[in-house]
Amino acid sequence: MAESLILFWHRRDLRVSDNLGLTAARKVTPKVVGLFCLDPQILQRDDIAPARMAYMLATLQELQQHYARLGSQLLILHQEPSQGIPALAKALGALAVYWNLDVEPYSQQRDAAVKTALKTLGVEVKTFWDQLLHPPGQVVTGGGKPYTVYTPFWKNWSRKPKAAPLPEIEPTISLTWPETETAKEVGVIPPPTAKDLGYIWDRPLAMPPGQKAAQAMLDEFCRLGIFEYEVRRNFPADTGGTSMLSAALKFGAVGIRSCWEAAERAWEQCRSDEERLGVRTWQQELAWREFYQNVMYHFPELADGPYRAQWKDFPWENNQIHFQAWCEGRTGYPMVDAAMRQLNDTGWMHNRCRMIVASFLTKDLMIDWRWGEKYFMQNLIDGDLSANNGGWQWSASSGMDPKPIRMFNPAAQAKKFDPEAEYIRRWLPELEGVDEEYLVTGKIPEAICAECGYPMPIVDHNKQQRRFKELYQRQKAKGLADSEFTLTDDE
Repeated sequence: MAESLILFWHRRDLRVSDNLGLTAARKVTPKVVGLFCLDPQILQRDDIAPARMAYMLATLQELQQHYARLGSQLLILHQEPSQGIPALAKALGALAVYWNLDVEPYSQQRDAAVKTALKTLGVEVKTFWDQLLHPPGQVVTGGGKPYTVYTPFWKNWSRKPKAAPLPEIEPTISLTWPETETAKEVGVIPPPTAKDLGYIWDRPLAMPPGQKAAQAMLDEFCRLGIFEYEVRRNFPADTGGTSMLSAALKFGAVGIRSCWEAAERAWEQCRSDEERLGVRTWQQELAWREFYQNVMYHFPELADGPYRAQWKDFPWENNQIHFQAWCEGRTGYPMVDAAMRQLNDTGWMHNRCRMIVASFLTKDLMIDWRWGEKYFMQNLIDGDLSANNGGWQWSASSGMDPKPIRMFNPAAQAKKFDPEAEYIRRWLPELEGVDEEYLVTGKIPEAICAECGYPMPIVDHNKQQRRFKELYQRQKAKGLADSEFTLTDDE
C-alpha cells in the first residue's frame, strides 16, 4: 500500500531539524516532500536585496541536499502560491499541506488564500508557530492585551518556559518517478540562480548560508563570544563581537529553540557576573526579535506607517540630494558614511551603526524614516520586515517606546564606540592617513577633505538638532506631539 503524501511548504524555516511543522508531518507519514514557492508578489517588489536573494537561494540549495540525504526531495515552484501549491497538491494526490506561520501582513493574507484553495480541493491544511519561542497571544498583559513596550514584555516573556529544540526528522520517502514527472508538468522547476530571477550579487556573502553553517556559527558564538557579548557588541570594528546569525534567523536556517538552548547551556557555564550579563544580553536581543514580531502581528498597520499618530503628519523635509548623499556614504560625517559604505559593499551593517545612521537620517537630515527603512530592505542580507520596521520606528521616535525622542550625535557615538577610528578607516579608505581625532570628531579641515576627495558635512549637527526640536515643538503646540526629549550621547 502506497504511503500518504504530505507536502511541507518551507518559507522562513529552511532546515530539516528543530522544525515544528516538518516534524509533525513526518510523524504522520514517511512520505514527506519539501516545497518552496518563489512568490512573484514578493519577487516583483522594489525592496528585495540582491544579497538577501543570494543567501536564500544558496540556503535552498543546501536544503535540497539535506532532503536528498534523508531520501526525499525539495520541490521548487515559481508561481502564485494560491494557484501553484493547490495545483501541485491535487496533481500528486497529497493528503495534506503543512506549513509554519508568519507574522507579516502579506504572509497572513497569502496563507489564507492558499488554505482556502486547498480546502476547496479537499486537501488538509495544518499550520504551526515555529519561528517564535512564544507565538502571538501567548505573552500578553494582565488585561490580555499585546505589549507595546519592550521591558514589561521581556519580564513576562523571559519567565515563561521555553520548548526544547527538535531533532532532525527521520529518513523520508521521495516521490516516485511518475510523480516527479507529474510535478514538473504542473510547474516544478530546477533551483534558479539569483541572476535567473534578475538579481546580481557578485561579492562574498557577509554570512555563510545554510543550516550547517548557521549551526556552526551558533556553536562557536556560544562557546566564546556570548560571554563577552555585553562588552563587545557595540563596537563595529570588532568583527567577533556579535553572533552574525541575523540572516540565519531571518530565513530559519537555524531554529529559535536551538538558539535559546545554546544560550541556556552557556549560562550554566558562566563563571562570573560579567559572563552572565553577556549571555543575558544576547537572550534579550532574541526577545527584542520576538517583541517586534508580536507587535507586527497585532498591529499590522506598522508595515505602512508610524505607530504614534502624531508622527503621521510630521513635516519631514525630504531633501532628495541629502538622501542620496546618505545612501552613498557621502554626508561628511565619517561614522555615518563608514556605516553606509559597509551596507553598500557587504549587504550588512553593525546594529550600533544602524541606530546611528537612522538617527542621522531622521533627526539631522529630517527625512521620513520610511525612506531609510526601504533602503535598508533594498540592501540588507538579513532584511526582515518586523525587525527593520521596529528598529527604524525606534530610531525615528514614531514607534513603541516610552521615551520617544532620541538624537544620536555621530561624533559622540564614534568617540565612544570607534575611539581609534578603526571602523571608519576600514570603510573610508580615502581617509586612512587622516588623524584619528579628526575622524572621530568629524571635524576634518576643509583642505584635508579636498585632498582626500571626501565631502565636508552636508548639514551642521547642532543646528539641525535645534531645528528638529523646533519642528517637534510646533507639532506639540498643535496637539500632535506628547513627549519631551531624551538626548542620547549628545553634549
